[in-house]
Amino acid sequence: MMLQATNVVRGTVPPAVRPAGSSSLLLTENQQWIGGPPPLMDKLSQRERELVLKQGRRKVLNRGQTLFSQGGKHDGIWLIESGRIRVFYTSPLGREITLAYWHVGNFVGGPEVFEGTVHQWSGVASSNCSVVHLPGRELRTLAAEIPNLAIGLIEGLTFKGKCYSALAQMLGTRSITQRLAHLLLHLVELYGVADADGTVIAAAFTHADIAHMVGATRQWVTISLKRMQEKGIVVTKRSQVVVCRPDVLEEMRGQASD
Repeated sequence: MMLQATNVVRGTVPPAVRPAGSSSLLLTENQQWIGGPPPLMDKLSQRERELVLKQGRRKVLNRGQTLFSQGGKHDGIWLIESGRIRVFYTSPLGREITLAYWHVGNFVGGPEVFEGTVHQWSGVASSNCSVVHLPGRELRTLAAEIPNLAIGLIEGLTFKGKCYSALAQMLGTRSITQRLAHLLLHLVELYGVADADGTVIAAAFTHADIAHMVGATRQWVTISLKRMQEKGIVVTKRSQVVVCRPDVLEEMRGQASD
């Protein structure tokens, strides 16, 4: 089962602009982090942005295409101009855990941002995307010449570090059911559209996608959503999930910190 696709931002988007729907998708209890970090080049002047993009190499990906692979040679970062990139870790046994979905204005490819190492996880396009690759050597030079770019890199890495730490804490301290309830509420906040039965989650996430985010199997997610529907908490219709009782989901996820 797949949830209905959300709108995809098309064309080149000025890095200083955060369009609607550009928030990051993270499994975190801190509501202040839901909007994601400031766009990497938010504080740069127009001239500085042009200088950075001049050193970049634009690449277009279709949904499902791999941007970088865990264990592959690392060289720089990718700035997302449109679409959404899923970043995930694969265990030696082949099990995946989604770290985050990053949107327009964010960069992916860390935690290393320059060159000379290997990727610690993988990145794949979860929608049609346009990205700009900033090679490590050129990025190092630009960071030394443009202080606000260096600050943007530090702020972005700091934000990501906090988010991945929060993910580890949730996986270790919250039950799978609590994590699923929390994620559904998060999806409502990011992609919710009013419906006669409640709020439609208008975004393209399969049951497998949800499972990878909460640390469960696809079968478990399917069964859990079916049970929620039997209790009137959610409704599945036309390949969509509608949240009818967010108050019950709040109770299921437990008391979360601000």
